[in-house]
Amino acid sequence: MSTTHETSTDLTPANPATGDSAWQILPAERRYATELAFLAAYDDGPRPPGWALTPRAVVTFVRGSDGEELRLPAGRRTAPDGTKLPASLVISAKFVGERALVERCVVTLAGERGLLLVGEPGTAKSMLSELLAAAVCGTSALTVQGTAGTTEDAFRYGWNYAMLLAQGPTRQALVESPVLTAMRTGRVARVEEITRCLPEVQDALVSILSDRRITVPELADTPGGVIPAAPGFTVIATANLRDRGVSEMSAALKRRFNFETIHPIADAATEMALVRRQATAAVERAGAAYTVDDAVLDALVTVFRDLRSGRCAEGWDVERPGTVMSTAEAVQVATSLGLATAYLSPADALDLLPGHLLGVVRKDDEADHGRLIGYWDGPVRRRAEDGSPLWRRLWDLRETLR
Repeated sequence: MSTTHETSTDLTPANPATGDSAWQILPAERRYATELAFLAAYDDGPRPPGWALTPRAVVTFVRGSDGEELRLPAGRRTAPDGTKLPASLVISAKFVGERALVERCVVTLAGERGLLLVGEPGTAKSMLSELLAAAVCGTSALTVQGTAGTTEDAFRYGWNYAMLLAQGPTRQALVESPVLTAMRTGRVARVEEITRCLPEVQDALVSILSDRRITVPELADTPGGVIPAAPGFTVIATANLRDRGVSEMSAALKRRFNFETIHPIADAATEMALVRRQATAAVERAGAAYTVDDAVLDALVTVFRDLRSGRCAEGWDVERPGTVMSTAEAVQVATSLGLATAYLSPADALDLLPGHLLGVVRKDDEADHGRLIGYWDGPVRRRAEDGSPLWRRLWDLRETLR
């Protein structure tokens, strides 16, 4: 199965004219505000309750218009807030993969059912979650970051204790969680790394996704004591396959989610193009030009793909390291090479590659250092012996891995 996607390092230069220069990374609803407003005017088909776009337009927003220039009728070129919309626009591809995957995600959300995106680290689960939330309800900000320290309050509510002491339990003293705000306003709540939360904290979502309301016992006899979910409310969660066994989800909670698995990029050329595009954007954002040769990036992506899969394109088996050789990590290495070239002027960016690879591989298991050296003694040496000058140079750099 071929699955390709952008990574969570997707960066768009800020626009000082709109005050965006204060942001390192803009949220999707601001980064792609023009596209979202355009699609809202372009597709006037039926929308589920509370949705900002039609389901079809959400899919187009996420996958792009495949290079097609969409045109607005003359009578729809002004947004509800008075902003002038472009007469035509090509919608950029943000998550490029199987249309069926994106459509299943959108249909799940249209049915107000929970969506759980699972996969290896660095496969753009969080970015897809952000894009879907921005397109469906106009904001990706109603987010809970799952950690071992996340409490049930992050899914339900807390109290402003100064107001609680002064007024007693009132609606004004209630501090809503992002999930509760999403319920009350009919929006999408996002839960990042749900399996990092303790099981008893996760299970706070069971009743929320079943009853679609939260009862505040202290306010049970008041009009605000029961807060119902408005039409459009749902939850998108992400879970890391590497965290399997950390805090397993209960069977009851699993039943309330549709699971979709995000796979690593299957096509080498697509991954190469993505790494180049993302690294170029990151370096340009830092105020420099990206000058790393494509041959160096090709070697970088080849090493990542070989170590990720445990097998080279030539058919040679290699020992996979325990760390995740994700596309997101490849982008970071490519960005580091670009920044070093721009600011430190090394003789050759290729000379820096082994050291950066070692920094990626040697994270969790000291034995991974030996596995990287084993890769050098195997595929790198063989390619050098086959006459490739680039791989010969990498083979000569073997000692830098010690």
